[in-house]
Amino acid sequence: MTEQKVRVKSRATESNKANSGNCIDQRIAKIDWQQVIEDLLHNGYSSISKLLNSEHCEQLKKLYGDHSRYRKTVDMQRYRFGNGEYRYFKYPLPEIVYNLREKIYPLLVPVANAWMKSLKLSQEFPNNLEEFSNICVQHEQLLPTPLMLKYNEGGFNTLHQDLYGDVYFPIQLVINLSEPGTDFSGGELVLTEQIPRAQSRARVLQPGKGDMIIFASNFRPAKGTKGFYRVTMKHGVSEVIRGQRFALGIIFHDAKS
Repeated sequence: MTEQKVRVKSRATESNKANSGNCIDQRIAKIDWQQVIEDLLHNGYSSISKLLNSEHCEQLKKLYGDHSRYRKTVDMQRYRFGNGEYRYFKYPLPEIVYNLREKIYPLLVPVANAWMKSLKLSQEFPNNLEEFSNICVQHEQLLPTPLMLKYNEGGFNTLHQDLYGDVYFPIQLVINLSEPGTDFSGGELVLTEQIPRAQSRARVLQPGKGDMIIFASNFRPAKGTKGFYRVTMKHGVSEVIRGQRFALGIIFHDAKS
């Protein structure tokens, strides 16, 4: 099973090399990553405008109907997760998804390790995704977690965390693939923070088409009078009032099931 996964990831790597230098790589390189790091350190999330152009967004939306790309489809209503549907990609990942996951991970490692150090946790994340994936394999987390999400009118996603095993990366991202106000209305991304001995705080974001939101998967450190403390974070999607909303979610750790 482990050898099979290594071979699959190798095929994805070869595909990536054959298509290196594409415009997505250039867009990632142009992001002000120092600002992203500061946003994550202070707020637990960061918003990046127009990472993907409209063509990329439409390409990804078309992939939703290609069942051969996915390992699993989840009906949110069946499991009381909300009202909508999402599909987990299988390996090898589509080139655009692979590139985003592979290139963005190392840029977020400094924040992840700073968070662990602030909270006096011993875990340290490796600098590249392949090494981190090997750690997932050692814990029998073999299944890819990048996913496509679809919400029709009335669709929503309850507050949750995307943790799939003992090993998880503390930061993930989502890219909105539909145009607010044109393709849909409502459907805001909701981020909540549970501060110890205090009421929850909510942030409501409406990313545009192609915009990326990077945010904490589980918790982030916040500085108090006696040092850093842990703030638990969850995320969800408010009800879609009209139209249809698609999104791409990229989680860096793999899953057990």
